[in-house]
Amino acid sequence: MTGIPTVTLNNGVTMPQLGYGVFQVPDAETATAVTSALEAGYRSIDTATVYGNERGVGQALADSGIKREDLFVTTKLWNSDQGYDAALRAFDASAERLGLDYLDLYLIHWPTPERGLYAESWRALEKLHADGRIRAIGVSNFQPSHLDELARTGSVVPAVNQVEVHPYLQQAEVREYNEKHGIVTEAWSPLAKGGDLLADPVVRELAAKHDRTPAQVVLRWHLQLGNVVIPKSVTPSRIRENLAVFDFTLADEDLAALASLDRGERTGPDPDTFNVA
Repeated sequence: MTGIPTVTLNNGVTMPQLGYGVFQVPDAETATAVTSALEAGYRSIDTATVYGNERGVGQALADSGIKREDLFVTTKLWNSDQGYDAALRAFDASAERLGLDYLDLYLIHWPTPERGLYAESWRALEKLHADGRIRAIGVSNFQPSHLDELARTGSVVPAVNQVEVHPYLQQAEVREYNEKHGIVTEAWSPLAKGGDLLADPVVRELAAKHDRTPAQVVLRWHLQLGNVVIPKSVTPSRIRENLAVFDFTLADEDLAALASLDRGERTGPDPDTFNVA
């Protein structure tokens, strides 16, 4: 995995701790962006049906010459495809667009609790996992109450819960629940979409202290918390920069300074109220 640390999921599958996300990358640009990431050394690629760029990801993977077993590919079930039969069909469609016989990780993208279909969808993922078509199954944006429902109705504990996490939204309750139940926390929007966070005086002071960029400091914070992280960029220099975070360490006082920034500020929807199909 080109020197990137791995985490071991609750079913024994190993996953790179730092991967490459393609949220909001147009499909026509995705193959080029993913190729840049693979050339830089990334081996974990995170996409989703709703991103509309699975074909671009698949093209880059096919053209890379990298062995399939050296890649870790994640995609996600969109809300309108929830339900047992619909989820099975959606998985087949994603696998076809990606050009893959199996996926390493498949996630339910949002619980959409008012629709009441996520437990049924989870049964479909359990079947796909049992059939060997997915190495690990998980969820995204699930709160403890949603995870409790899966524990009550399902038979497989999610391997991963991908949620919005960054210093302005540290999700202590969710991360604590995940850890208690052997679920890996994966951070989307790990840099809070840049902007205010990367300009924060605390982050900038730590960047100067370590002779790093603000983004590298925040990514290092994630890694030391134990989060899996999937930063997104289409700029080759930043793609490489986001990977150059394994040769320095934040001290305890640095981590404490970043912990003090938590203000419960989301860049995306609230999982308890987001019910878009």
